[in-house]
Amino acid sequence: MKLKLWLFTSAIVLTLAGPQPAWAAKKIRIITTLPELAEFTRAIGGELVEVESLATGVEDPHGVPMKPSFVPKLSRADAVVVQGLELEHAFMPGLIDACKNPKIQAGKPGYIDCSVHVPPLEVPKSLSRTEGEIHPNGNPHYNLDPVLGKMAVQTICEGLVQNFPEHEAEFKAGRDAYLAKLDQKIAEWKDLAGPLKGVKFISYHNEWVYFNHRYGLIYLGTIELRHGIEPTARHVADTIALMKTEHCHIVVREPQFSDRVPNQIAAQTGASLVKLPIMVGGVPEVKTYFELIDYNLKALLAAAKESTPATQ
Repeated sequence: MKLKLWLFTSAIVLTLAGPQPAWAAKKIRIITTLPELAEFTRAIGGELVEVESLATGVEDPHGVPMKPSFVPKLSRADAVVVQGLELEHAFMPGLIDACKNPKIQAGKPGYIDCSVHVPPLEVPKSLSRTEGEIHPNGNPHYNLDPVLGKMAVQTICEGLVQNFPEHEAEFKAGRDAYLAKLDQKIAEWKDLAGPLKGVKFISYHNEWVYFNHRYGLIYLGTIELRHGIEPTARHVADTIALMKTEHCHIVVREPQFSDRVPNQIAAQTGASLVKLPIMVGGVPEVKTYFELIDYNLKALLAAAKESTPATQ
């Protein structure tokens, strides 16, 4: 009798409770390499997903430190999201091999490469190591172009639907809501960036090709001698001479690199030195992808307005 009473009572409780809400179910665990990819994934997955980025935004994305804590996180992951074009070549292959998770190996559905629909720029004609750090499939910094950011959002959605088709409607709704906001901002950024067309600048590392292509800036080159190779005194002198000849008034420093040589070049050319993040979290003011593009455009506009002519 006691057992029957317990079963009867339990049935009533379950009936009154109704179906379990989505948040009460086990969440889909996803690891991303970059913070903006985590933002995109959370927007698409909503309460269905639990997302963590390996990078925080302050690291060099080519060489995020391989922390031991990353391995168990990847071991438990249901999917991994990468920027691709070999941006993460220095750390992700080793981590994925170490975690022994069959779901997220390269080529498996759980390995979501956001670059698959991106038309790459600067695909090298030569793979000689004398050229420094080479990206054989093209420049991987497409995240700085918000139109290509839309492609990343779409690819993440496609990957989630492939892996978890039972949630297709929720994923597509999350994608559409985020893209609607992004489309609105893309229109605003196009108008905001108008005065930047034709503005010349140099930067420490070659991360701005997609950004320049979108907004019409003129990129004169890097402070690095070549990809991943520190500048020589001769290269610094040549860069200063080029800036004076081209009347280039802006030096960009990404937070991942020392400001010593950029400061030197700015001082000797009368140029404005501006620090621009290349990822969400790269500076304290940039906590979202919308803030990343906003910040970089407004910082460049301010630098273009305030810079003094280069010394002749």
